[in-house]
Amino acid sequence: MTTPSPVSDPISNLAKAMVVNSDTPLIMLDENLLIIAASISFCRAFGLDCAVLPGTPILKMGHGEWDIQRLKSLLYATGRGGAKIEKYELTLPDPRGQDRHLQLSAHRLDYPGSPSIFLLLTVVDATEAFAFRKEKEQLIAHNVMLMQELQHRVANSLQIIASVLMQSARRVSNDETRSHLQMAQNRVLSIASIQKQLALSGSQDVHLRPYLEQLCQSIGISMIADHSILSIRVEAADVSVSSATSVSLGLIVTELVINSLKHAYPVDRGGTIVVRYSQDGTKWTLEVRDDGLGMPKVSMPAAVAGLGTSIVEAIARQLQARITMADAGPGTLVTIHHAGADGTEAEQMPLIDAV
Repeated sequence: MTTPSPVSDPISNLAKAMVVNSDTPLIMLDENLLIIAASISFCRAFGLDCAVLPGTPILKMGHGEWDIQRLKSLLYATGRGGAKIEKYELTLPDPRGQDRHLQLSAHRLDYPGSPSIFLLLTVVDATEAFAFRKEKEQLIAHNVMLMQELQHRVANSLQIIASVLMQSARRVSNDETRSHLQMAQNRVLSIASIQKQLALSGSQDVHLRPYLEQLCQSIGISMIADHSILSIRVEAADVSVSSATSVSLGLIVTELVINSLKHAYPVDRGGTIVVRYSQDGTKWTLEVRDDGLGMPKVSMPAAVAGLGTSIVEAIARQLQARITMADAGPGTLVTIHHAGADGTEAEQMPLIDAV
């Protein structure tokens, strides 16, 4: 057995005694990586005899499983003062067949007036924590796969529903019934577009401009016969919002754009619907403006009544936002404004103002 560097000064002897009786798995080494002392907790954790360890090279402990070149290099570098190991992960081969995952921390001990160099190595067996983390990662990956499968099935179901509505609209002879079926189909297609964008973004924030552009393109394809006459343009800041907020904004845009296409532009009348979004800190404004026929010359409750308006009102309340309708001359401008983090504007009534 190799003799370790002598430890005779009172401070070193005290450090050795503290290591031996520590509840933390510790090893005290000299500059040649010979073991000076090992804690009882370390020996118990790794099935070693503390009585025979002093003087043993750390790389020769056990059955040779500690003879790891990476460990040797790190400890020598720490002894020279060129490295400091903090929670370094290392895999220790286990003769019984199951590797152990360790977290190592090593520090050089310098005592004033002492010619010797000592290292204090903390060895924590993180095998159970590693197995838990690995199991957690596998569960997350499995859940992601299930979510992707669910999103795929939802997308297919929405397309089937839209196709059934389209076929039903073609078969009916009543114009009003056909109009309702077509509106339902357009809403389903818009929701399908929203679902597709969210599936692509996952749980991350959604880039709003491409999201709104894709949504409006989907609405235009299903509702605009001649894109050279009538179009939808998106003017949005280059910002990201949460998935939940993007769903709410997408549903509002869907209802307002469909409403403009249905009421603002008679047959053969052209124009442009502009969807604009701006943001300043926690404040944001969403606008949908058309250059069509303009606001009806009736009282506001009758003008805004309907399923689409009810949907917009409900979503605006959830977003703590206020809706304003104004004559754009020509056309109509609908503004949804969120005043900031306090959301005090949403408490004011009525929710919809006419200008």
